[in-house]
Amino acid sequence: MRVVVALGGNALLRRGEPLTAENQRKNVREACRALAPIAKEHQLVITHGNGPQVGLLALQSASFDEVEDYPLDVLGAQTEGMIGYMIEQELGNLMPTETAFATILTMVEVDPDDPAFGNPTKPIGPVYSEEEALKMASEKGWQIAKDGGMWRRVVPSPEPHRIFELRPIHWLLEKKTVVICAGGGGIPTAYNSDGDLEGVEVVIDKDRASALLARQLDARLLILATDADGVYENWGEDNEKKIENSTPEEMEGLEFEVGSMGPKVEAACDFVRRTGERAVIGALSDLGDMVEGIAGTQFSIE
Repeated sequence: MRVVVALGGNALLRRGEPLTAENQRKNVREACRALAPIAKEHQLVITHGNGPQVGLLALQSASFDEVEDYPLDVLGAQTEGMIGYMIEQELGNLMPTETAFATILTMVEVDPDDPAFGNPTKPIGPVYSEEEALKMASEKGWQIAKDGGMWRRVVPSPEPHRIFELRPIHWLLEKKTVVICAGGGGIPTAYNSDGDLEGVEVVIDKDRASALLARQLDARLLILATDADGVYENWGEDNEKKIENSTPEEMEGLEFEVGSMGPKVEAACDFVRRTGERAVIGALSDLGDMVEGIAGTQFSIE
């Protein structure tokens, strides 16, 4: 079975942890322990978040006064290579030596007329206190928004429309390769007025890009792994209740946080509605049970 697993940001860096290479590798190692049994039994494609990593690289770039800040598309490409390297190495240490791995720098097309450009909502980078966030916004021209009890930089998050490296991903899967791609939602690109492809200063939602990728790869299962064991109605309230099984139609009447579970639910529903296959949202530690259909929130047509 062809499975696409989207690793949430918590799989790479837990909230509040220092942005060190050691912490990232430790968390990747833990994620790979959950991924290895899936890779041994199924065709596996791995996507991942990169918000904290892009934010860190952006800060490092901004601190070097001799050149202009590096744009987000270039920073996204850097993180795809860095995180893909860690996943390849840590997962490779758990797999048979003949297992093939490949990390693909993945360009994803967005529409420059997407209304998201006028409404930045995607958080990237580290969390700040309100005072720190206001200072950064003033100094760097950032737009900021509340994220839980803290604050973060936000950028536009347009819809993904096309994955340019789809054919080589198909070829690699046919050769039984574990593929890591579309990291951070992919490298955001768009065609300019001259018809040339160029990078754009946005971040594509990882879960929406993963749903598009899974659909175009004819995957049988899309797993959106996060730090929650599923989707909850009335999250954080006294009457909160985990949703065990649902359909896209049932989910349409519920509301979820735009900056948290909302995009995951939308991505899962879109994949299921368009393909008739299955999607799951749940905890990385429950990955095996999610594949078996007995953990997480399971999405299906019926």
